[in-house]
Amino acid sequence: MNPPEELFKLSEKVAVVTGASSGLGVAIAKGLAAAGASVVLAARRQDRLLDQVAELEADDCMAMAVGCDVSNPNDVDSLVSRTMAQFGRLDILVNNAGITNSDPAESEDPEIFRKVLDINVTGSFLCARRCGKVMLEAGRGSIINVASIMGFVGIGVIPQAAYNASKGAVVNMTRELAAQWARRGVRVNAIAPGWFPSEMTQGMFEDEAAHNFIRKRTPMGRAGNPDELVGPTLLLASDASSYMTGQIVTVDGGWTII
Repeated sequence: MNPPEELFKLSEKVAVVTGASSGLGVAIAKGLAAAGASVVLAARRQDRLLDQVAELEADDCMAMAVGCDVSNPNDVDSLVSRTMAQFGRLDILVNNAGITNSDPAESEDPEIFRKVLDINVTGSFLCARRCGKVMLEAGRGSIINVASIMGFVGIGVIPQAAYNASKGAVVNMTRELAAQWARRGVRVNAIAPGWFPSEMTQGMFEDEAAHNFIRKRTPMGRAGNPDELVGPTLLLASDASSYMTGQIVTVDGGWTII
């Protein structure tokens, strides 16, 4: 048995993180790099990616930025091709890219609804499919989908039917991909965050009443810190979870237990 501290190390591993230009994606990418992985940061806003890569390289981490719209199959193919050309392997995918919409369901534009599903569901599938092919050929790999507590429960006071529908789909897509690939060396799990400060939730955290709602409704009495997603990510990315697949790790301060 490896010493416990060795289980979480990612030395010589290569990780792709989508939606890595801000917020939770940045924290996850930094955590993977700190554990020893070479990290490919992908997002549509390449200028922000270059800033993140510069920070990682200043800490002697290996990193690369790739502009990518995850809903575009050609962009996803290019992301994987460039990763393989640069590093020669691909061990970890964190499907973090996502968008939301907060219009009431009765007035929500169907085109916006489709766009949310296109990024959050189809984009996650395209990345898992393309990265999964590389991993299946190698007989190893870990895919981590970023779902949400809104994939399990509704909230009502914050209308986001498209987002909740998309995250529910991500939850069960995780289980299906895990079932298909379990015997071929590729594990597929998901993280379901609760309330964390990010660009997507900025309006909630800037509104005192909304912020109080989060604090009062969460058993732990507070929102999460983005760094608190690093531990669960390292668990699922590393050999520490070698017998885990198809699981959804909820990181929500207790939101879904009451």
